[in-house]
Order: sequence, then structure tokens, then C-alpha cells
Amino acid sequence: MTDTLSLLKLRRSVPPQFLAAPGPDAGQLDELLTIAARVPDHGKLVPWRFIVFSGEGRTKAADVVAQAFSKRNPDARPEQVEFERNRLLQAPVIVAVVSRAASHVKIPEWEQELSAGAVCMSMLVAAQAMGFGGSWLTNWFSFDRDVLDAFGLSGGERMAGFIHLGTPTSVPPDRDRPVLADIVSTYGA
Repeated sequence: MTDTLSLLKLRRSVPPQFLAAPGPDAGQLDELLTIAARVPDHGKLVPWRFIVFSGEGRTKAADVVAQAFSKRNPDARPEQVEFERNRLLQAPVIVAVVSRAASHVKIPEWEQELSAGAVCMSMLVAAQAMGFGGSWLTNWFSFDRDVLDAFGLSGGERMAGFIHLGTPTSVPPDRDRPVLADIVSTYGA
């Protein structure tokens, strides 16, 4: 238990530009996704799914992002387009967590969306426990319908986030954390 608490106390996002190969191999990735899928899921709806981007798939996904950026920004300079393309080329493995939250007679969509968020967080914690670094990002293309269609999301699906995974080349210093007195209240006090 102490190891788990220590890990949670020290968990830190590592930006994609500081994530290098190796990333999780097929077996490690399978284990990460299995762990990530063990989150609260009211009604056992599994209101999320995964898309893995690695190898040539990262390059194809990066091209989709660059094309969408160019389409929306026809006056963009080549270095701007390249910057956008590079967003999916830095970490060796990226897992998109897709929210499949939908109307249900018993379980609110909000609960289903929170379950997808829990998947993202569990994956980050598990990755760190395995010795990898990770970062949970969205970026503009997480909300761009052309990009989502190209990545295979249906009209009712949304991107919960892209989990960038790899071996940290450096870890930025920890950021300031909230002061508990500023965010905690006691009901009835």
C-alpha cells in the first residue's frame, strides 16, 4: 500500500517532447489498457474505447492533423503546419481514449464521461508504475470533426484525450498544487 501511495503522491505528467523510445511494447500496452479498463463503470456500459497510434499509424495520424490544420488555416506557414503535425510524432505510443457516452434510462451521460476520464488517469498512473512517462492531452484536433471522422469516431463519440506514452528523457519540476484550505469545505460546519 505504501508503494501505491508514494506513486500517487509523486505522479507527474511528462510532456510529449520529453518522451522517447522505448514506449510500451505490445505486452505492456495490453497490460496498461487492461488496467485502465478497471475503472468505475455504472451499469457496466463500457462507455469508452481505445485507439492506439504507434509506428506508421502515428505518421498517418500526424498527416491527418496537418491536413486539417492546413484546411482551417490556409495562410499557415509551413513551420506552423509542421508544428501541428509533430504533436502526434513526439511520444512513441499514443492511446486515444474515446468516450462513447450515450443516453441511458438509468445512467446519466455525465457519469459515463467521468468513467472515460477515470480511464485516462488510471492509464497514466499505471504507465508511471511501469517506468514510463505520460501526458493526457486534447489539443484542438480532439474537437475537430474531420479529424475525429478520419480516426474512426462515430458521430456520437467524443475524444476524452490522447495519452502520450514513452520513456522520460527529463521530467519537468512539479507544478504548484492547490492549497487544501482553498478547495475543501465541510458540510454542516
